[in-house]
Amino acid sequence: MPRYKLTIEYDGTPYAGWQIQADQETVQGALAQAFHRFCGEDVHVAGAGRTDAGVHATGQVAHVDLSRHWRSDTVRDAMTAQLRPHPIAVLSAEEVPDSFDARFAATKRHYLYRIVNRRPDLALDRDRAWRIPQKLDAQAMHVAAQRLLGKHDFSTFRAAECQAASPLKTLDQLDVSRSGDEIRVITSARSFLHHQVRSMVGSLMRVGEGRWSADDLEAALKAADRTRCGPMAPAAGLYLAAVSY
Repeated sequence: MPRYKLTIEYDGTPYAGWQIQADQETVQGALAQAFHRFCGEDVHVAGAGRTDAGVHATGQVAHVDLSRHWRSDTVRDAMTAQLRPHPIAVLSAEEVPDSFDARFAATKRHYLYRIVNRRPDLALDRDRAWRIPQKLDAQAMHVAAQRLLGKHDFSTFRAAECQAASPLKTLDQLDVSRSGDEIRVITSARSFLHHQVRSMVGSLMRVGEGRWSADDLEAALKAADRTRCGPMAPAAGLYLAAVSY
């Protein structure tokens, strides 16, 4: 059976996350239904990351096995047609070896978190960013963020329901920058704990508003205690931006 690698973009607002759930709309479920309409097959669309409800993607990667060969552009264009009106787009499709696995072959996952730092409400970016009205110091956030790089026990930034076997993760990148009213947090690692990125962003917000220092953030990390975490940032600002192989 030929295997296809898909690069996918979606607005996660109307979905209960990536993973199929029997009684709710999900991104994975919408893709499986679109494939059924396209080629009449019941397929499993295996994603590189299981994004939560309300989380978006500009570069989610998945693979799917089909019973016959199709041109890659045919797969992409057919899915474009069958996914309407869902806010999901298959940006590219390419045939890959059977050994390719979107989840287990990934060497790094890259996430973007968007903060709009202004007093007025969001109009165009509603459900696509976290509006914080009080002024944040993005440079202080960036300096503090560097304390989290490397291999650590990230239990402080781990959801209670996280199913990962170990809280030990290696964080390769955590950069914070400002452009006008927008603060962008970019982070990369081979894998993340459940809610790790949103928890780190919420804690960095405490630094940005001057309530925490870089030392406070590092102390929270070393405590390995969820109660030491800052508020969890909302799902709306988080994007799975890319996956490396």
